[in-house]
Amino acid sequence: MVKFDHMTLPVSNVRRSRDWYLSKLGFKVEFERGGIAAIQDSSGFTIFLRKASKRLVGDKVTVTIQLKSVDRTYAKLSKSGVKFVNSPQRLFWGYGAELLDPDGYMLNLWDQVTMRQANRENQRESR
Repeated sequence: MVKFDHMTLPVSNVRRSRDWYLSKLGFKVEFERGGIAAIQDSSGFTIFLRKASKRLVGDKVTVTIQLKSVDRTYAKLSKSGVKFVNSPQRLFWGYGAELLDPDGYMLNLWDQVTMRQANRENQRESR
């Protein structure tokens, strides 16, 4: 079986990105060493945040994050001042919300319940 375990995300400011992912999305610090912050989600997937060697411009990776509730997370983050690219809605990839992290990486937020509902609606519409 193949399973994603770690990925590296170049960032302009490691501390700022680490703090943002911890406070906004609930990641925890796995370890910090040599200018790299390893942040981990609740399933054990780790993102190594490291200082980018040059300015971050152009197309970037999109990170998809599963939550318990997109709608509740959206309400909580919006209240705290986080700006969203798209509020919770049906998007090309399903139902969810989209926001940018401090370096402009697109984050797709989704949950199983609303994704299943969106998929059922898509199936009904395609008939």
